[in-house]
Amino acid sequence: MTKLCLIGYGKMGKAIHQLAPEKGCEVVSIIDPASAEHFDRITRENLKDADIAIDFSHPSVVLANLQSLIALGQNCVIGTTGWHHELPSIIREAKTQKMALLYGANFSLGMNLFSRLVSTAVEIFDAFEDYDLLAWEKHHAQKADSPSGTAIELARLILEKSSRKDSVVWDKLDRKPEANELHFASIRGGKIPGTHALAFDSEMDTIELSHIVRSRNTFAQGALLAANWLCGKTGIFSFQDMIAEILC
Repeated sequence: MTKLCLIGYGKMGKAIHQLAPEKGCEVVSIIDPASAEHFDRITRENLKDADIAIDFSHPSVVLANLQSLIALGQNCVIGTTGWHHELPSIIREAKTQKMALLYGANFSLGMNLFSRLVSTAVEIFDAFEDYDLLAWEKHHAQKADSPSGTAIELARLILEKSSRKDSVVWDKLDRKPEANELHFASIRGGKIPGTHALAFDSEMDTIELSHIVRSRNTFAQGALLAANWLCGKTGIFSFQDMIAEILC
């Protein structure tokens, strides 16, 4: 059974804790300065000999958490975003410790598989000029950012695979889009947990691909899959690296 330390005990931390036993994991420690019931800082003692630390804390503290985990050589899964601009330096530091670290912009297994479908679909339709490409994402009214981090990553992937789209327009257009522009719309409202979609459209027909989140547990399930996969490994991995190895 994989022993876990949870860093951050908000909605995601609680979801991981609840799902852990049925995924072959045991939570042995919780570190969350916002709660008097749990440890307030990352130390070797507070980690309680966890095999893997899972961080779903907050962008404002994740980089400091990462540096503490690396200093201790603690194997970890990092689900918090907002630090990827520091990825090269973090990789250098982690490699000196010969530890294991897995990160991702989105820990939904379905979304990561969806990204692979998107990549293949864009390559296929790229050969047929009759089809234009557009995309959109929808989230609940409480979501603070727009576009979502996942939308930004999908747009990057689309531009990488398309020979006809080389820039993204996120904002409202008061003109027609240029042929080289990918218009990626963001919609906020209601209780929508998360939808990302793209369409290939022609005069004759429309083909749509979409990923719709039903439950926050999809991210918890992905984090636990990553923790189990990471055990016994050394190195720096993305969530997509894990998917690639599983598929092979």
